[in-house]
Order: sequence, then C-alpha cells, then structure tokens
Amino acid sequence: MAAQNPLGAGDTSTSQDSSELRISRRSVLRGGVGGAATGLLAAGIELAAPPPSIAQSRLTPDAALKALMDGNRRFTEQRLTFYKEDLALLKQNTAEKQEPFASVLSCADSRVPVEVLFDQSIGHVFVNRVAGNLATTEIIASIEYGVAVLGTKLLMVLGHGGCGAVKASIAAKPVPGQISALYRYIRPAVDEAHGDFETAIKSNAKIQAKLLSESSPVIAGAVKDGELRVVAAYYHLATGKVELLD
Repeated sequence: MAAQNPLGAGDTSTSQDSSELRISRRSVLRGGVGGAATGLLAAGIELAAPPPSIAQSRLTPDAALKALMDGNRRFTEQRLTFYKEDLALLKQNTAEKQEPFASVLSCADSRVPVEVLFDQSIGHVFVNRVAGNLATTEIIASIEYGVAVLGTKLLMVLGHGGCGAVKASIAAKPVPGQISALYRYIRPAVDEAHGDFETAIKSNAKIQAKLLSESSPVIAGAVKDGELRVVAAYYHLATGKVELLD
C-alpha cells in the first residue's frame, strides 16, 4: 500500500487548471514576496503584512511590560491581532526553540486565558498557572527556567477578581482532597487584608511577586542586573482590563 501524505496533499487527480490557481504557503515562504505577491495582487487579493513578531532578546524589561499592556488594551477594545499571524509559520519558528519575552504566573481559573487577554500568540509568553497564582517551590523552579534559560524580560504575577482559592482561604472550611493545601500560601494575604475579599486577592498577587523577587537568587540576580522586572497585577473579569498593582 502506498504511504499517504501526512498533510493530505499530493492528489494526482487534481486538474492542471486548478493547480495553477493554487499558490502554496510553502512557495510564498521560500520564494519571498516577489512572484507570489505579484500573482496575488494581479488576482485582486490584498496582501496584508503580518503583525511583527516580538523578539524577546531585543526588548528591555520596561518594553516587555508595555508589550503585554498594549496587548491587554487591544483585548479590552476587541481589536485582537494574534489570530492574524501565520499559524504554520509560528509553529515552524518555535518547533526547535522558544524565546518568550515575558513570564506570567496566573491562577488556573478558566476565565483567565493569559495569551488571549494579552493578545499574544505561540511562543511569546511563558505561562505558569496554579490555583491562587502561588509561588510554590515547583512554580519558582519553572519560572527560574524561564529567566535563566529562556531569557524572559518580565515576570508578572496575575491575580483576578472572584478568585476561588482566595475565597476558600478566607472561609477556611473543611474541603475534599488536598484543596486546603493552598490555604497556607494565601493566609498571609488574608491576614493583611483583614478578610476583605478583593483586597486579599490583590495582596496575594503582591506577596507572591515579592516572594519570587526575594527568595530566588536567579530572579533577584536578574532584577539587580536590570535584565528582569517583576510586577503584580489584577485582572478584572467584567471589563477584561489588567490593572498594575503598586
């Protein structure tokens, strides 16, 4: 039996006329914009320039923060651009390596899709998610990898409205399984906020950001050298806006 083409291409029954009208993505990429672009324009098809990719090696920590916040503004204004990028090209460029410009420690809450709310695509953001956006040992190790090996320029700890982990920590009631293991990480924020829900969520983000900055020599060293910035933020579920916390 002949092997099938894994991409579903190579149908020899396709007519010559139809093949002449088809310009493959590969021919565009290999041949540049010369002949392919001319053919598209001649056919009356507008050739839109893709959004510029973000090369983390050329960003400063402040520029990395601006890139995230600009993306969030596009998200709130319903002007997303990430879906316009060439998915095949993105996969091709990230298959062998990754160069994210920012790390985000976020809650596991399904209403907080980090890449979407910052309008970022494949390979741009190194995301760590855990209920309550907690800086546990394993999370710290993962973020250190992003800083030391991948060269991320920004580390954001992102809390969000209505966080169930914080709410459960305030109530401190018996719960099934190992859910209560989260409480001890969040308790300092609950105490600092005197039990106020929204204040505790924001305090927790700031406490976790400070913990990351001070407890990890890798992160602290990158901050000292001006190669990394650590910030805490709060995501408003109703508006989609990300608020930077002091």
